[in-house]
Amino acid sequence: MQPPTTANSKPETTLMNDSSKLSRRDFLGKTAQLGAVGLVAPNILPSGAFGAEGQPGANSKIQVALIGCNGMGRGNLKNVSKHPDVVVVGACDVAKQRRDSVCEEYKPTCKPYADFREVLATKEVDAVINATPPHWHTLICIMACEAGKDIYQQKPMTLHLGESLAVKNAIKKHNRIVQIGTQIHASENYRRVVEMIQAGYLGKVGVARTFNVMNQGEQGVGHQPPDTKVPEGLDWDLWCGPAALIPFNSILFTGSYHHGSWFNYSGGWTPNMAAHIIDLPIWALDLKYPTEVTSVGGRYIIDDDGDAYDHHEILWRYPKTTMTWMTSLTNSYGFDLHGVPVPQRRLGIYFHGVNGTMWANYGEHRIVPEGKAMDDLVKPEVLARKRAKDYSARLLFNCGELKPIENKIPPSPGHEIEWVDCIKSRQQPSCNVEYHSRLDVAVVLSLLSLKLGRSIKFNPDTLKIVGDPEAARLAVPEYRAPWKFPMQYLQS
Repeated sequence: MQPPTTANSKPETTLMNDSSKLSRRDFLGKTAQLGAVGLVAPNILPSGAFGAEGQPGANSKIQVALIGCNGMGRGNLKNVSKHPDVVVVGACDVAKQRRDSVCEEYKPTCKPYADFREVLATKEVDAVINATPPHWHTLICIMACEAGKDIYQQKPMTLHLGESLAVKNAIKKHNRIVQIGTQIHASENYRRVVEMIQAGYLGKVGVARTFNVMNQGEQGVGHQPPDTKVPEGLDWDLWCGPAALIPFNSILFTGSYHHGSWFNYSGGWTPNMAAHIIDLPIWALDLKYPTEVTSVGGRYIIDDDGDAYDHHEILWRYPKTTMTWMTSLTNSYGFDLHGVPVPQRRLGIYFHGVNGTMWANYGEHRIVPEGKAMDDLVKPEVLARKRAKDYSARLLFNCGELKPIENKIPPSPGHEIEWVDCIKSRQQPSCNVEYHSRLDVAVVLSLLSLKLGRSIKFNPDTLKIVGDPEAARLAVPEYRAPWKFPMQYLQS
């Protein structure tokens, strides 16, 4: 497949400067001749606020627009707007009520947009927050790169291996600053866990186990009432975009929690949550790409409007360790992190090392030593106090009870704030795509393994599936017309 051509002509002045007033029909008509990644990706000039080297001027503000005005996107925008060098200039959503609500909050600078292509076509936007449903993440990210915008990309980064590699290559080609929205990466707890493991407190780690569980009951997210109509002011066709066009479903449209019940629009619950949770072992153990992925699961219990699995188990093989994943939508047992015995969402990470086992979640961590293997790493007064109380009891240690680590990971100013600072410095942030693709590839390969019902072997050096032509073919999705997968970013 040949990459689509790009016209040499610049977008019309009306499109660039008054895009929010165009109807979608007018917009498509004006841009139909401009070339495409997908349907229409105009040959957009980089933002006027950035100089020839892509850096903001001394007195300029970074002009940010939100694409996807629901839930997490609004939280991201709120955090970004706290930066003194940011001004919010756009809110884009296929639902009028959602985009108007954001504009009301950030008036008078924020303009409403019904189509993300209008946002990318205006020089008034320097950077975008891509908080659309997951099936849109790849195209919008790549089109934003081509438009010269920096991007805060909500997770999951992508849903397919081909998408993951295309996003990675597009960002590199267009030299954009991109932060993936795994905000837990900025937490103090994660950083302290990484420090201890990399300092060797647990010794060599043979396996890391991760999980995310909840209990939706047999009813799942439920069924929408019969004869539910598309709300006024919502472009449902554009919401479905490159994925299958299905009849409007009010539950699917509600938000990210509900997206996880539909496979084609989210990949199920694993891509959304594993992006946060396997981040810790991949960071702490410096895991690259897996060499083999085995995934099993299915929809065993839940009966609702969705179609995604309600249980999912994964085994990732790496050269010197393995990592596992478990998700359940019908049982919320949380092991050592269980807490109060009532149904609720729980998650956790276990590191099993020669010297001990560490378990952690977003906000806490504990170490269970293997006998006396860690005695020399514990503060003497702590060890004496605990053993005087009950020498035979299981000893649980946390970071504050261990001898200090010399090489500390500095605290984060905040995940979104870090992104803005990096736009100014032109240095990639901590959750850049080069790093995060290691998480993303592991997850999307698990979805492919689940779909095919067999293990997927992967070459970490060539980033290609090994010995399975069918899997390699299915790793590149086919988008619903007129949208097209950007094949040019898979070509060497």
